[in-house]
Amino acid sequence: MTVNLSKGQQISLTKSGGGELTVVRMGLGWKSAPRRGFLARLTAREIDLDASAVLFADKTPQDVVFFQHLISDDGSVRHTGDNRVGGAGQGGDDESIVVDLSRVPAHVDQIVFTVNSFTGQTFEEVDNAFCRLVDETTGQELARYTLTGGGRHTAQIMAKVQRSGTGWQMAAIGAPADGRTFQDLLPAISTHL
Repeated sequence: MTVNLSKGQQISLTKSGGGELTVVRMGLGWKSAPRRGFLARLTAREIDLDASAVLFADKTPQDVVFFQHLISDDGSVRHTGDNRVGGAGQGGDDESIVVDLSRVPAHVDQIVFTVNSFTGQTFEEVDNAFCRLVDETTGQELARYTLTGGGRHTAQIMAKVQRSGTGWQMAAIGAPADGRTFQDLLPAISTHL
């Protein structure tokens, strides 16, 4: 059963039958919004959204996984590859980041997922954007956060997973930001740690 997350909502990453999740996938999907007018369609550029995961220890960035660094230094987090145009917005993931929670180093206490428009378009030009958390061992979608309302921003701090006792929990953040890369977003991310 999928939980549709609201901004700021948190869910535990414990399996419904007990036990902790070990490998999760954060998927990102989107498509370009329909263009109005003849000239708008002729001059339209593809939208290149990029998913990133920033690993933190005590509010200090330790590592990042994004289209130019596909695997974390410790190997626990892996980006599946850059998609530069998005999809049909039909629910499939255009970019994914796989996290082996059991292999995340003990000093890493939070992993923040972001999405940014590398090509600089605002979210007013994006349709059907979402981020979802999937149990990678079963393929079951656990949670989904839908980007609604567009907006004049070029990035979004989507969600984070954080240690909670002996396990992990996920929080939907959904905060708009501006920037073309994860580096541009670090000041905005710091307010959500």
